[in-house]
Amino acid sequence: MGVLRAMRARPVDVVADLNDPLGDLLRRAGRGDQAAFGELYDALSPLVYGVVLKVVRDPSQAEEVAQEVFVELWRLAARFDGTKGNAKTWAATLAHRRAIDRVRSEQASRVRHDRDANQTIRVERDVVAAEVESSLDQVRVRRALLQLSELQREAVELAYFGGHTYREVAVLLEVAEGTVKSRIRDGMIRLRDELGGES
Repeated sequence: MGVLRAMRARPVDVVADLNDPLGDLLRRAGRGDQAAFGELYDALSPLVYGVVLKVVRDPSQAEEVAQEVFVELWRLAARFDGTKGNAKTWAATLAHRRAIDRVRSEQASRVRHDRDANQTIRVERDVVAAEVESSLDQVRVRRALLQLSELQREAVELAYFGGHTYREVAVLLEVAEGTVKSRIRDGMIRLRDELGGES
């Protein structure tokens, strides 16, 4: 009876410490006790690592995540409430959450990487296709230009590839502007027929 009265007189966390010695270490760590945290680390590291490894399945990542869990335990130790569960359960819960976060982060990173890689491939294919098409078009245009008379070809090249006006072409060729217009018109009709006839 006297023991029960003495137990009731103690604060809740003192009673909890009797049932959960790791909780006591955690609370002491929360007050900055590094030795208590060292003991806590030694006691909980196999559990934390095991929980994390089951989720992430990669030993090196499991080590990283376990270290993150202990950093979080140190940071949050002062908030530990023994009335809501014991220190082991709390540490296991933090470890599981951290491991899930890592897996989600890795998956999101893979998805982003795959998406970026696919976009790069698609852009490269589009660029290559455009270059090939442009090259083929240039070949077709060159072939079609060869079908024009020399006078037509000269007038068309000066106007369309040289960027000259009808008047400038007329001056350069030393012919009447009307003649230049006729040569260009006839040349363009012939080019259209030549290019339109190819697939």
